[in-house]
Amino acid sequence: MPEMASRKIIEHSDFLLSKERGTVYKDPGGKVTVCLVYPNVYHVGMSNLGFQGIYTLMNKRIDVVCERAFFPDEEDMEEHIRTGTEILSMESKKPLNRFEIVAFSLSFENDYPNVVTILNMSRIPPRREERKDLHPLLIMGGPCTFFNPEPVAEFFDICFIGEAEEMLAEFIDTYKDSGSKDELSKKLPAIEGLYVPHLYAVTYTPEGRISARNSEPGVPIVIKRRFFEDISSSPARQSIVTTETEFSDMYLIEAMRGCPWSCRFCVTGHIYKPPRKKDLSNLKEEIDEARAKTSRVGLIGPSLSDYTHAEEALAIEGLDFSITSLRAVPRSYEVIRSLRGCRSISIAPEAGTDRLRRAINKKITEEDIVETSRLILSKGIETLRLYFMVGLPTEGEVDIHGIVSLTKKIRAVSDKGTIVLTVSTFVPKPFTPFQWHPMEDMNLVKGRLKTIKKDLSHVRGVKVFHDVPKYAYMQGLFSVGDRRVSGVLERMTRGCDWQMACIEAGIDAGFYLYRKKDLSEILPWDFIDNGIPKERLWEEYQEALATR
Repeated sequence: MPEMASRKIIEHSDFLLSKERGTVYKDPGGKVTVCLVYPNVYHVGMSNLGFQGIYTLMNKRIDVVCERAFFPDEEDMEEHIRTGTEILSMESKKPLNRFEIVAFSLSFENDYPNVVTILNMSRIPPRREERKDLHPLLIMGGPCTFFNPEPVAEFFDICFIGEAEEMLAEFIDTYKDSGSKDELSKKLPAIEGLYVPHLYAVTYTPEGRISARNSEPGVPIVIKRRFFEDISSSPARQSIVTTETEFSDMYLIEAMRGCPWSCRFCVTGHIYKPPRKKDLSNLKEEIDEARAKTSRVGLIGPSLSDYTHAEEALAIEGLDFSITSLRAVPRSYEVIRSLRGCRSISIAPEAGTDRLRRAINKKITEEDIVETSRLILSKGIETLRLYFMVGLPTEGEVDIHGIVSLTKKIRAVSDKGTIVLTVSTFVPKPFTPFQWHPMEDMNLVKGRLKTIKKDLSHVRGVKVFHDVPKYAYMQGLFSVGDRRVSGVLERMTRGCDWQMACIEAGIDAGFYLYRKKDLSEILPWDFIDNGIPKERLWEEYQEALATR
C-alpha cells in the first residue's frame, strides 16, 4: 500500500470488497500483473458483464494476476484531489503505474474523458509517445474498440478489435516472450484482431477529410475483427456478486450474443454478427454456479424473445430471474408467463410510426407493440418500460406525435402498472447503415423531447425520462471522430465542457456531427474488417431514406 494513500479512500475500497462474493486474490510473485480499469464508478463498472468476464478470463491463467480499478465517485474524487492519492487497485491498493499492464474496458463513448483523467491521476502520461519503458503497457478493449478506437488511439499501445476470448491468450503469451515494448509491437500485428495504433499514420485533406491511412512495412492495413464462435464454451463469466451495483446481489449470465434483427441504427446488431446462442446445458451449468452465490439471476441478451431456451431456463425452481429487453412479438408473452416475481419488463418500439420503424428496419408494427404491452401489463408487471429515439433519419413531426399517440393507446388497453418512457437522442454509429447520416439540429431535438414530455404529462400512470441532448451530441463526436478528437478529451480534463474543449483544440464539432458523408469518403474506422461490406450498408442507408 502506498504511504501517501488516503485512509478514507482505502476504507471505502475495503468496504466495497467486504460486500463482494467471488473476489480473486493472488500472490503477484512471478506473474504478469494486470490492472483492469473500468472508466466509470464502481457501481456502474461492476454491473457490466463484459468487464467481469475479462476479470475472470485473466485470473484463470496461473501466470497472471488481474486486479480492478474504477473512476472515483464524487466523494472519493474530492478526497483524491485533497490528498493527492493516485488511482489504486481494489485488491492490493497498488497504484496503476506499478502494474505491468493497465487494461481499459470501454463500453460507452462518454467515458472517454475519464480515461485521460485516470491516467493523469495515476501519473501515467496519457499520450503513448510521452511514455517510457518503465510505464505500464496500456491496452484497450470492449465494444467501443470494436467499432472505432480512433478518438482514443493516441493514448493506447494496443487495441483489441473483437471479442477477447479469441485473442487474450495469444496476447499474454506474446507479451511474456517479448523483451521490450518495441519487440512486442513488432510481434503483435501477426495476431489477428490486434491493432497497434502507432504503427499507422493518417493524413488529411485541406477540408479535413481523411486522405489516406498508411501502415509501417509488414503491418496489415486492415484489421480483421475477431469473434468467439461458440459462446457456450466461453470461460468468460461473472465471478463477483455484490449488493453495491445496479443489479444488487444478481448473477448475470449471457444467454445470447448479437441480435438477428440488425436495426439500422444499432451498432450491437452489427458488430456482434453472427448472433450466437448459449446451449441450454451450458446455461444450466452457469445457473448452478450462480445458485452457490445468490438467488437472483439475470439473463443477458439483446432480446430474450429470440433465445430458444428462455422458457426452460426461467422455469428452473428456487431462483428469481430478471431479463433484459423483450421484442414486441407474441412469443414474448410465453417468456413472461415463465417469469416469477419480475417487476419490470422493457420493450423498444424506438419510433412512433410504422413508416419510421420500417425505415430503421425495426420489423414490428404498432399492432405488435400495443398487443405485447397489453399482455405484459395483464400479467401484473408493475413497470412497462418503452424505449424510443428522437432525431432518427427521415423523422418528422408526425413521428413525434406518433410516440405520444402510441403511448396513449397502450395506456388505453390496460390501466394496470406504470408505463415509463425512456427517450434517447439518435447518435450515428460506425458499421451501421446510418454511419453516414448527420445528427439533427440540437435545438430541434430539444423541442421534440419537450413536446413528448408535455403531451404525456397529464396521462395517468405514464412517466417520461429522456437523456440530456448535449451529452448525446458529445457521444456523437466520440462515436464518429478520428484521432484529432484526442485533443478535445485532454482539454476536457482541465475543466472544459466538450463544446469549449472543441474550440480550444481547434476542432469543428459540426464537421463531425452535422456533415452528411458519401460512400467514397474514407471513414476513421474503415481499416476494420467487421465482415459487413460497406457497399451493402450504403444500399440499406439509401433504402431507409426512400422509405414511405
